Amino acid sequence: MFEVLNSYLFQHQSISIPGLGTIFLERQPAGADIGSKNLLPPAYRFRFDKYFDAPDKDFFSFLAAERNIPDYEAIKWYSEFSFDLRNKIRQEERVPWDDVGVLAKDADGNIIFESTSTTPLFLRPVPARMVVRKDIQHNLLVGDRETTNYRMNELLHAEREAPRKETWWIYALVFSLLALGILLYHFYANQWQAASLGNQQKLELLK
Repeated sequence: MFEVLNSYLFQHQSISIPGLGTIFLERQPAGADIGSKNLLPPAYRFRFDKYFDAPDKDFFSFLAAERNIPDYEAIKWYSEFSFDLRNKIRQEERVPWDDVGVLAKDADGNIIFESTSTTPLFLRPVPARMVVRKDIQHNLLVGDRETTNYRMNELLHAEREAPRKETWWIYALVFSLLALGILLYHFYANQWQAASLGNQQKLELLK
């Protein structure tokens, strides 16, 4: 019984139960588990909405084809199934729906639903390992320009080395101008005499 209903639920993402509500199938996207270094597959959970309980016409056509009965008998059969399901919930308080969840009654008599999270059997976690291949060339988008990882490495190395190659002469020029300024000041202070470069102190010889 539940196999046929679950088949419709998984194909159409919802199934309505007269007098109870609608069960929706919701997909949770794939994610990553950093601790185990795995990519996790998408999972599915079910949500219950008690404010909408009218099946559409396609559902009864599907049910009739699956059970190989006329449409009017499919409508009658599903109405009886829904009636029995509501009575079981009122009497037993908890009624499992195979592979979907549990329909239950709370302290106030309201129908509630507990979902079963599920992952399809054919989906499994996939190991996620970072592989670095230094010798493989690939394209990169930098701003609005497309370049390659080789070209970017060349530009980065050139930027690091450029200051060392291009600025050394600036320091040499500064020191040269400083030395020239000191020399010119010395000549100016000594009236531009070349002899001022020597030692001008007079020594007296003792007899």
